[in-house]
Amino acid sequence: MTIKDTPEEWETRASETPFVGNKTSVRTDEVVMPDGTVARRDYQVHPGSVAVLALDDQDRVTVIDQYRHPVRQRLWEIPAGLLDVPGENPLHAARRELYEEAHLKAEDWRVLTDVYTTPGGCDEAVRIFLARELSEAQGERYAVEHEEGDMTVTSVPLAELARGVLAGELHNNCLVVGVLSLVAARAGDGLDALRPADAPWPARPFDA
Repeated sequence: MTIKDTPEEWETRASETPFVGNKTSVRTDEVVMPDGTVARRDYQVHPGSVAVLALDDQDRVTVIDQYRHPVRQRLWEIPAGLLDVPGENPLHAARRELYEEAHLKAEDWRVLTDVYTTPGGCDEAVRIFLARELSEAQGERYAVEHEEGDMTVTSVPLAELARGVLAGELHNNCLVVGVLSLVAARAGDGLDALRPADAPWPARPFDA
């Protein structure tokens, strides 16, 4: 048996969108179950996101300390952001987020991993990139607002982040998945064996 996620779509008898927000919405579908019954499923509709694990030549990762109101915590995260434009190339979005949140650019980009953040209640898909050969970006820094105005940006050794993840001290989804994926990639075929930055992404197809 091949262990691989596969496309499948059960019959939807009806669908409505009771809430539409600025970036996301909530949808209610009436879905036919295998026994023929119909169940209502509520979930958040999300445009998708990108995240960047930026690794410098001292084996440190660029991280951001930011307040997240839904969980009432300040979380250490990696640069990330929404796919604001339908069909947007995720690499372009990742470069933008690395510039806006950390004022960095990178010469080497690879796909680290692709994840669904909470597939039981949200259709958000995230592509996490590995960015290397870092340098400070040119030009003015991006003007921040709201929670971003209180962010702290720093670089932390990868080994320290991995320890914090396993100790239950770090909880941001993209940071946890990105750090552990990087550790696994190094232990496996190596970072140069990762997928190219423009690898297909069926969850969020994009223009070249």
